[in-house]
Amino acid sequence: MIVVLKRDSGPAEQESVRGRLADSGLEARPVAERMPRLLEVEGTGVDAALEARLRELPEVEGLVREAVRHPLVSRELQPETSLVRVERPGFEPVVFGTSEVPVMAGPCSVESWPQLLETAQATRDAGARLLRGGAWKPRTSPYSFQGLGPEGLELLVRARDETGLLIVTEALDRESLDLVAEHADLVQIGTRNMSNFPLLQAAGRCGKPVLLKRGFSSTLEEWLLAAEYLLANGNDQVILCERGVRTFGDHARFVMDLNIIPAAQSITHLPVAADPSHGTGRSDCVVPLARAAVAVGCDGLMLEVHPRPAEALSDGPQALLPSRLTPLIRQLDQVAAALGRSTLAGSRRRAAEG
Repeated sequence: MIVVLKRDSGPAEQESVRGRLADSGLEARPVAERMPRLLEVEGTGVDAALEARLRELPEVEGLVREAVRHPLVSRELQPETSLVRVERPGFEPVVFGTSEVPVMAGPCSVESWPQLLETAQATRDAGARLLRGGAWKPRTSPYSFQGLGPEGLELLVRARDETGLLIVTEALDRESLDLVAEHADLVQIGTRNMSNFPLLQAAGRCGKPVLLKRGFSSTLEEWLLAAEYLLANGNDQVILCERGVRTFGDHARFVMDLNIIPAAQSITHLPVAADPSHGTGRSDCVVPLARAAVAVGCDGLMLEVHPRPAEALSDGPQALLPSRLTPLIRQLDQVAAALGRSTLAGSRRRAAEG
């Protein structure tokens, strides 16, 4: 069993809990030297009565009874799904982890102000709540467009002020993380950086919510352990995002692994979103896979939109035209409604009509 102490606990609180356990003939030691708030209890003398007493201690956040490698993201620690708030003063917040399904949409890369503004306005009008767009782009080829960097981030900030959409963009390394955390509302850690452990540690201390994409060859446990890095470094505002995995198939760029959404939700309290754009790499597959992701219970969707996909500097084949976004979000709301849920756009539309 692992006893999880509260986030602000120190040596005195740790010794107090260890003393209580010693009184019951049990020894507890930190799981790791740098994680004194996680105490692993050795021995078999933990019964229901002792568990109840431990849960009542003011120093204790919760208990994880099974020997899992990722206790902080475990539903044993927190049975209810976490609520992750993306917010900024003066803007309407967006909450992940409720019965509503927020939609994030925008271009793969920020290319120019006219391109971004046109896409952002269409995204807002369709009912999406966050604008996605890459200022820094990790690319397989060193000769591909790498993003506008700080200039792209400045354009995203300008688009937020123009449209009222909160923004999500990727941090590529420690240097860009500082800028993204300063200016964006949701920090994305991309698939190629899911196992960049120094970056994960820094993102855990960045002070902003994090969207953690699954590595395209990563197992569920590896994904959850990457999230554990974020929580272990102090950030409990984390959204997981499935974005497709690499397989032997050549019918799509990646294969959207819808299985992993309910599988992850059964283990972790973190919200689980889906990115069917990267999950397929084909715009004709994005719409049905987006509907399917809502049907299996995802907690949010990320979609790529571009006004002229054939001219896009990155990932044009998977981008939807802005004109397809409004009918898609209406379809997503119908799927969600069948499950007793709603997209945020649908909730706002019904409130306005009612």
